[in-house]
Amino acid sequence: MSKADLDRAANLIASKRYQAALAITKPLLRRADADPRTFALHASALKALGRREDALPIDREAVRRFPNGRIGWHNLAATLGDLGKAHDAVKAAETAFQLGLDAPETWLVYARALVAASRLDEGEQAYRRLIKRRPGETAWGLELANLVWMRTGDLGASDAVLLEMSRAGAAPVPVLLARADLARTAGRADLAWDLMLNALRMAPHDVQALLATTQAAVESQRLGDAEILIGQALGQAPTSPAVLNQAAIVDLALGRPLQALAKARLGLERDPNNQSLWAWGSVAARQLGDPLYEEICDYDTLVRVFDLASPAGWPDMGAFLSDLDAALSVQHVYEREPANQSVRGGSQLSHFLKGSDDPAIKAAFGLFTTAINSYLADLQPGTDPLRSRKTKDWRYQGAWSVLLRQGGSHAPHMHMQGWISSVFYVATPAISAGAPDRQGWLAIGEPPLSLNPPCPAILHVEPRPGRLVLFPSYAWHGVIPFETDDRRLTMAFDVVPS
Repeated sequence: MSKADLDRAANLIASKRYQAALAITKPLLRRADADPRTFALHASALKALGRREDALPIDREAVRRFPNGRIGWHNLAATLGDLGKAHDAVKAAETAFQLGLDAPETWLVYARALVAASRLDEGEQAYRRLIKRRPGETAWGLELANLVWMRTGDLGASDAVLLEMSRAGAAPVPVLLARADLARTAGRADLAWDLMLNALRMAPHDVQALLATTQAAVESQRLGDAEILIGQALGQAPTSPAVLNQAAIVDLALGRPLQALAKARLGLERDPNNQSLWAWGSVAARQLGDPLYEEICDYDTLVRVFDLASPAGWPDMGAFLSDLDAALSVQHVYEREPANQSVRGGSQLSHFLKGSDDPAIKAAFGLFTTAINSYLADLQPGTDPLRSRKTKDWRYQGAWSVLLRQGGSHAPHMHMQGWISSVFYVATPAISAGAPDRQGWLAIGEPPLSLNPPCPAILHVEPRPGRLVLFPSYAWHGVIPFETDDRRLTMAFDVVPS
């Protein structure tokens, strides 16, 4: 086998020419002299294209043919983890360790898999071993700090993780921004603001620090500061979609929807499928009465409600939901919601539920798949960012579960990584049924920003056990708080074109 062929495939992957890389590696897989690198490159290209399920048999074949290949076992563990097959991912990572692999990346795969398998003590220990091996990776430390926060609700304990990383030599600005994320989640907006200002003092031209501090300024009504900060960010990266997105938010907060819409349009020229730019652009268009709003926020057409029938194997929906409730609830072992998410007063499972082997969870995804295909079949052509990408070929991008307790809610948000988003109700508060004040209801169309004139929710959906709601990922949506001593258990997922 030619090393040059594999080097060429690797270079194509590095330059994001994944299909070209697959064309080289696919015929090489069948050769008797195929080496482990062939399988690794082929699977890597598939995963880069979002074809994780197609990559799994490639990784399995690699460890079958090369059972002592440590990297092959790592790759298998990573793919299994990506697919939500946590228990199998744990075993594959442990095999890599037994063969002598001690790479930080494998410890990361292992730690995530242990947490997804609800082996939280072991997962936390694995994270601690990981960050000792590479203390400079702030994102990994934030995962551990977030885990500690969700398990305990103790800001001091979670913050200590990041402080230790700083003492070990991690770059100070990313650590300060990570600490600020945790502080905001814990309700310490004052502390978060001080941490962000410290980050800016150290790196006044750091775009991420400028954007984070700008958003904090908007949320705390420091609009003069927000305008100065976003001006500095635009000076550093005037055509960045992320910077233009934040600039549109500042313009809206300052009552300048015309400028906001112009910035959103400019950002979309560079990133046409950016869901956040579409979401904020829709707000600006709504403020202006621009036709774009009616075009992309036709919620009567783009939001669909399905009251699903029970899947095969269960006598009725009540029995099915009872089993599904049990399968999900046993995993909701956290005290608090994750940092920097929309959940308020509850917990969230972030691992990919689609890979679960639990019969009820698997059956739920069978129902979802049928509903998604029906939704797409009924979707008429259009120019909006949902209908313009209509296809029969799609995949689940993420799938998770949220448990809200008394007083729980979702802040208005959208899904940056999605195309079609969803909520499926497993258990709902009794007070939500027909509630005139809509406690626990889904509210669609209200952005997370106070505006003049105001932009209240356009559509409300009553939560009912067994009900699935599908909507565009750029649609603002949240959950109205409910005040009873009850629980609201849901599943959710994002779908993207294949």
